[in-house]
Amino acid sequence: MFRTALRNVLAHKGRLLMTMLAVMLGTAFVAGTLVFTDTMGQALRTQNSKSYADIAVTVSDSEAVGRGYDHGGRAAAGPTLTEDTRRRLVALPGAADVRGVVSGFAGIADHKGALIGNGFSTTGTNYVPGADGTDPRYPLVAGRGPKDAGEIALDTRTAEKGGFKVGDTVRVAVNGPVMQLKLTGTLHTNDPRVTAGGSLAAFDTATAQQLYLSPGRFAELDVRAAPGTGDTALLAAVRQALPQGDNLEAKTGRELADEQDRMIAQGTRILSTFLMGFAAIALFVGVFIIANTFSMLVAQRTRELALLRAVGATRRQITRSVKVEAALVGLTASVAGLLAGIGIALGLKALLNGPMDANLPDGPLVIAPTTVLAAIAVGVLVTLVAAWLPARRASRIAPVAAMSSSEQPATQKSLRLRNTVGLLFSLAGAAALAAGASGKEVKLVGLGAGALLIGVFVLTPLLSRPLIALFAPLLRAVYGTPGKLARENAVRNPRRTAATASALTIGVTLITSLTVVGASVNKAVDDSTSSDLKADYTVAMQNFSDLSPEVAAQIAKAPGVSAMSTERSVPVTIDRGQDRGRGAGDGENEFLTAVDAATIDQLATVRIREGSADALEQGKLLVSSGRSEQARYKVGDVLAVTYPDGSKGSLTVGGVLEANTALAPVLAPEAVVGPHAQPGSGLEKVLVKGTNGATEQLKQALRDATGGNPLIAVKGEKDIKAESRQAVTDILNMMYGLLGMSVVIAVLGVVNTMAMSVFERRREIGMLRAIGLDRLGIRRMVRLESLLIALFGGLVGVCLGILVAWAGVRTLADDLKGITTVVPPLQIVCFLLAAAVIGLLAALWPAHRAAKLDILDAIRSE
Repeated sequence: MFRTALRNVLAHKGRLLMTMLAVMLGTAFVAGTLVFTDTMGQALRTQNSKSYADIAVTVSDSEAVGRGYDHGGRAAAGPTLTEDTRRRLVALPGAADVRGVVSGFAGIADHKGALIGNGFSTTGTNYVPGADGTDPRYPLVAGRGPKDAGEIALDTRTAEKGGFKVGDTVRVAVNGPVMQLKLTGTLHTNDPRVTAGGSLAAFDTATAQQLYLSPGRFAELDVRAAPGTGDTALLAAVRQALPQGDNLEAKTGRELADEQDRMIAQGTRILSTFLMGFAAIALFVGVFIIANTFSMLVAQRTRELALLRAVGATRRQITRSVKVEAALVGLTASVAGLLAGIGIALGLKALLNGPMDANLPDGPLVIAPTTVLAAIAVGVLVTLVAAWLPARRASRIAPVAAMSSSEQPATQKSLRLRNTVGLLFSLAGAAALAAGASGKEVKLVGLGAGALLIGVFVLTPLLSRPLIALFAPLLRAVYGTPGKLARENAVRNPRRTAATASALTIGVTLITSLTVVGASVNKAVDDSTSSDLKADYTVAMQNFSDLSPEVAAQIAKAPGVSAMSTERSVPVTIDRGQDRGRGAGDGENEFLTAVDAATIDQLATVRIREGSADALEQGKLLVSSGRSEQARYKVGDVLAVTYPDGSKGSLTVGGVLEANTALAPVLAPEAVVGPHAQPGSGLEKVLVKGTNGATEQLKQALRDATGGNPLIAVKGEKDIKAESRQAVTDILNMMYGLLGMSVVIAVLGVVNTMAMSVFERRREIGMLRAIGLDRLGIRRMVRLESLLIALFGGLVGVCLGILVAWAGVRTLADDLKGITTVVPPLQIVCFLLAAAVIGLLAALWPAHRAAKLDILDAIRSE
């Protein structure tokens, strides 16, 4: 029986080709994902270990780390890392050197004033020259390091992007006006923030401290050990030498490297899981093709299998024979998929380092044994699972009955059972979908969508006849006999039609649901931006750090500004110890957003649900309805607060606001809470109203007022909408690309089904030719049949996608005010047209083969 299985695979290798391709593509996706993430993770870990190679101990100031991302000059609550601290550590036995580190954001503008790199990874740091005038952490490529406040050095990639050469003037900004600095040199760095698309600006230490912290203060001290000194012993000595304070923390370089390694592993694991989800979709689509192929092969070999039964083969041997065939197909395709996956990983790395300019670190390709085993195991297992039902069906062929029939029809009992199971799954899925949408439970919506998909797939044979019949009048009217034959052929074997169409349905369902959700989010953002925001422009940092407080005064002087309000976040602690009856406890943290009480209603739509519209001008708080319900704030509540400067006071809730995306959850008057903000704290954003509305003149005036800072974004209503739409479009395009593999596999399924269908209907096609149907009619019949199957799959997918998207949109109601389900008609029509094109293209080769059949040979065929 093994030799028989091997002979059958070799005899039908042409008909199994598309199945092998489907398995190969699915396993290639799996293997490519594993190889790529393993390679990237290993390269990042190697780069990370190099970053900490010369660091024995690191001391960090938790109050200073990241503070450079806001505005410098803040007072510290605990002990700080100063030059005196650095000298004490240098004097420790076993300490060879101690490097003081200061870092923060630094935006570099190109010659047109645009920001180089992404806003989140625009890094600024201090250059620490040694005795030879160079900094070993940042090797010089050209020129020298910066020495005073008027100089700067850049990493080589940023200099190349901006077209800068040593001696040029570079426009640099932190969170205030742009500085004009002289470029003294270019550096090499392996900082992951820079290699991920950011930029590095190096200042002299005094300048960096002035920009990010305060004179003489460091965010971090890196201790290098003398030869023969262990990291653990040096760590103990460092801890004893440090001033006592909860904000100072000392760790070994190895500990920090291990922490970074864990973060890298977590990141690559998340990426791998994300990509594996799409690989699973591709393999799931392949299951339909594999099952369909083996079902057709079993049907075509009915007499052969019956003869084996007649000469003594048992049902178990027949089942095992088909499974062996499936295993051989899966093994061959999986090996090919593994090789293709390695190629995909190499292609991804080249793409990211080339056109996408991700600049991933170099490293050897990592092909782990687990990757090889996983790829082969997945391919073989998927093929075996898909071939299980055809194998069982083959074993049930009765020797005598099969001798006189080419294919065993499905029994009424099996069809009733199938339809009952499908109906139960569909009802359960629809109920879960409705419950999840009503309760805004994403997991329940996901479970409901999965159950509904399974139910519809099981019911697809039942649905195929009435849905395909919808096209019958049009086909007869336009194409005559070929159209009528195509319709009859499409519904002749509902199970086969269902399996072929279902592969396409999966991709269309997912693409449609993503598109509808994207259109709904875009509409909600557009509507809320138009209705909630009255300001003509918002001014804020691109990296969401704080604006310099001086920016507000500069904007107020800009020509054409009629009203403005700053937004400043002031963290407070609320003592509600005497109000436990409402579920609150002592020491609750709350963020108050300080705004200009006199002008905020001119810049945002303030709708009062309860309380006074003049609450802010009366020195009281305005709380959003969502925050009011969450924290149980009521109008008239008096809150005892402790401000960031340590002072205490009380604030009264003066009103509850309707939901508004342009306003923070808790608003407070700037005049009341602003003086108690942390010294030197920055602004989240500035809202601006123009005398003549939103004009290019006002926009340019605001840019000029902020010194042309490339990190500061001036956005109007159109900009906000366009930015949101672009973000949604980017996500959708990425999803479409990842789902493309499943669509390709579905196309292979249609090709395979039509090709095998032509083969098993050779005699029928010969008879049609003999009674007068010409080659063009044969080609048209096959093409129309493929078109009907593809349209059927596309139509079911579109309907399911819209239903799933509706439930998904309902779960977003709490996050996006006023969101409703938006079905873009043009894109839905395009999806159906794409399904039709797929059907026509998939039928080109089978239709050509059918038309070329010799009439007499076809009639004589068995």
